[in-house]
Amino acid sequence: MQVIITVIGTDKVGIIAAVTTKLAALDVNILDVSQTIMRGAFTMMLLAQLPETADFTAVKNQMQALGADVGVDVKIARQEIFDAMHKL
Repeated sequence: MQVIITVIGTDKVGIIAAVTTKLAALDVNILDVSQTIMRGAFTMMLLAQLPETADFTAVKNQMQALGADVGVDVKIARQEIFDAMHKL
């Protein structure tokens, strides 16, 4: 299943490393990534592929817990739901 992961928070050292290390530990493949820093605000959006055996809710909970530990907001949505929510 493909998912969209967003990470938003105050910029600091280690955000990308923490997020990508956790995704690797969960065997999640990053397909595309975009990130920027605007006046100290860090934003990153990733398109990723979960393993076929992955439990979406468990991955979501682990990523949100990581966000709390790092001090950023991490959200994850199935790509088809994300796409449906953001169509004009």
